[in-house]
Amino acid sequence: MDPCNTPACQSAREIFHELDDYYDDHNLYFQTISSVLDAANLLKVDQRLKLILSQPKNEIMVHCPVKMDDGRWRLFKGYRVQHNNVLGPYKGGIRYHGEVKLDEVKTLALLMTMKCALARLPFGGAKGALKIDPRSVSRSELERVTRRLTAALGNNIGPDYDIPAPDMGTNAQIMAWMADTYINFAESSTKVTARGVVTGKPLEFGGSAGREKATGQGLVYVLDALLPGMDMDVSKLSFSLIGYGNVGSWTARLLQARGSQLKAVMDHTGAICNEAGIDAEALAQHVQATGGVNGFTGADAIDAPNFYSTPVDLFIPAALEQMVDLEHAERLQCKVLVEAANAPTTPRAEQHLLQKGVEVLPAILCNAGGVTVSYFEWKQNRQSETWDEELVDERLRKVMTRSAERVLATAKRLDCSMRLASYAAAIAHIDKVYEMRGVFP
Repeated sequence: MDPCNTPACQSAREIFHELDDYYDDHNLYFQTISSVLDAANLLKVDQRLKLILSQPKNEIMVHCPVKMDDGRWRLFKGYRVQHNNVLGPYKGGIRYHGEVKLDEVKTLALLMTMKCALARLPFGGAKGALKIDPRSVSRSELERVTRRLTAALGNNIGPDYDIPAPDMGTNAQIMAWMADTYINFAESSTKVTARGVVTGKPLEFGGSAGREKATGQGLVYVLDALLPGMDMDVSKLSFSLIGYGNVGSWTARLLQARGSQLKAVMDHTGAICNEAGIDAEALAQHVQATGGVNGFTGADAIDAPNFYSTPVDLFIPAALEQMVDLEHAERLQCKVLVEAANAPTTPRAEQHLLQKGVEVLPAILCNAGGVTVSYFEWKQNRQSETWDEELVDERLRKVMTRSAERVLATAKRLDCSMRLASYAAAIAHIDKVYEMRGVFP
């Protein structure tokens, strides 16, 4: 069945017609909310909750004038989308990318709502972005635009209201600049906890041990929980990756330490393959030095079709959204697709994979390690505590394992895909909270 003619899309069309809004089958946000509403239909939740989840509570747009090193002025467009906060303060990353669009940010904010609810974290969902290529500006320009964005967001962020974090194109240094800017505007009575306005900070400035590797570590814990039930042993698996940034490189290094073999990698600079295995640590050093996998001497250069068709046990997209479309899915020769990135698989691609027996492990489960350790960092900041890495890993494993078990049990109970089960488990939690709290007024 065409996924755009499923009850999910019909339900989404009906919801958006009621909201006097246009529904577009090919838009990433509408595709994602369709799956969420499909899960809501499986649970038979009230129309009220479907309406609330169908659109973000707030969509903030700012324009930041910044003087560049050569004396010219540029105007940068920024977004902060706050989807839902019934479970707690908004939480979500800040992305720096030259092609970012509002619907992309809306999608990521929606997924953050689902992700936090699935993991039972006391956060709602949000996401932010700045339309800039961070590699095209100097360090001083990057600092000025970051501080200007933070000031422009103003009271729309805060440690008790909305807590940004790193995402694609941002890092611990950028979070430090954001926190410092916010602290300078904070009242004296709140300066001690004000650094909790963002997570993913440097360790020396209130960051958490284990935060850098958190998304990859959380993904490995999910695989530990789920693969034995699929008769798969992580110490004997092969895998390939799209993207070798923070998430991809840590995933590769952690899986390699467990005995898995990295066979192929593709990023914005090209694709490489080595049937005998790629050294994940050496590749991470190469990417750090050169900016991409192209030119790595420990593997052969290949084209994109050959990358997608490389036989592996696990195929792990860890880059941008919708990197696996139907054409790519038809080439894939894997047993499990593991979504390390947010929304990397199109609906048609997922349908094709499921029909040919490939399990798809959804992003809101697999990559929730980042926001979970962000929660740990936020908690440490508020309590003026510092946890060691062993404690962080122990608590992360507990959260990820329980989330995986929750999804697996929901999939069996509702007889549905892992993606729908992950959304259903999240929605069930949100629904219970709305039943207790009510909807003001």
